[in-house]
Amino acid sequence: MQITAMRRITAIGGGHGLGRVLSTLAFMKHKLVGVVATTDNGGATGLLRQAHHTIAWGDIRNCLSQLVEQPLAADVLNYRFDGKTSLAGHNLGNLLLYTLDQVSARPIDGIQLLSRLLNINTRLLPMSECPTDLIATTDEGIQCHGEILIDKLEHMPRSLTLSGDAQATPEAVRHLYKSDLIILGPGSFLTSVLPPLLVKDIAQAIKQSAGKVIFVDNLVHEKGASGQLSLTEKLVFLEQHIGSNVIDLVLSNHRDPALSVPQVDGLRADSDVHYRHDPQSLLEQLNFAVETLFKKPA
Repeated sequence: MQITAMRRITAIGGGHGLGRVLSTLAFMKHKLVGVVATTDNGGATGLLRQAHHTIAWGDIRNCLSQLVEQPLAADVLNYRFDGKTSLAGHNLGNLLLYTLDQVSARPIDGIQLLSRLLNINTRLLPMSECPTDLIATTDEGIQCHGEILIDKLEHMPRSLTLSGDAQATPEAVRHLYKSDLIILGPGSFLTSVLPPLLVKDIAQAIKQSAGKVIFVDNLVHEKGASGQLSLTEKLVFLEQHIGSNVIDLVLSNHRDPALSVPQVDGLRADSDVHYRHDPQSLLEQLNFAVETLFKKPA
């Protein structure tokens, strides 16, 4: 079976990694949905969140910029105001999404409107429409609030949680239950891959979905705590937070003899950025992974 035969695919993660997966599979159009992390509190997104009670828009904007076909439109979305204006540090795409949210009934309405204006067929859904932050608890019981601090941790935290009562976006949950294939990653393990999985109904939907789950690993080991983990250790950490063994296959060039699920390697790096997946290679290996998972018994 090839990816083109899938009826529904859900990809989950943060901006750069999820955007690369979505742009690679954009030919699936309405059959493909991206569930985006909304816990970032740094950079332009952090500035906007400090001033307004809002979800993090940066990763959604990043995905949109990778899905749009017009390079100029991507440049407009990613444009950052310089230090000579009162908007210094802000990102135009984030401000546009925030503005559309203010005049819409729900955040997803604004995202959908901008997607239509940009002629993007892949649907993007925030993991939650409620503002929430990522919280890590260390082995010493110390709590670190926000992705900026968590990215600086030298050792893996004992656990991760979300602040407040982050309710899952209902459309994301419904799509997960109906998905033939669910893709997690690539991206920062603690601050891109994990946050959507901490939303209770999303984790429950992944566990109960009949779809196969693929974990796409990073090409290059991350800086910080999670970069020191083996594939097996990453899967154990995932299982501790989801509450179940959900990964059916891992896509990674980093071999792990202890891994208990099939592994597919052969991924190539983008010619421009050494730590980003080459789209053609990613598509080829995802197709091979799908063939492996959906192979009919002889």
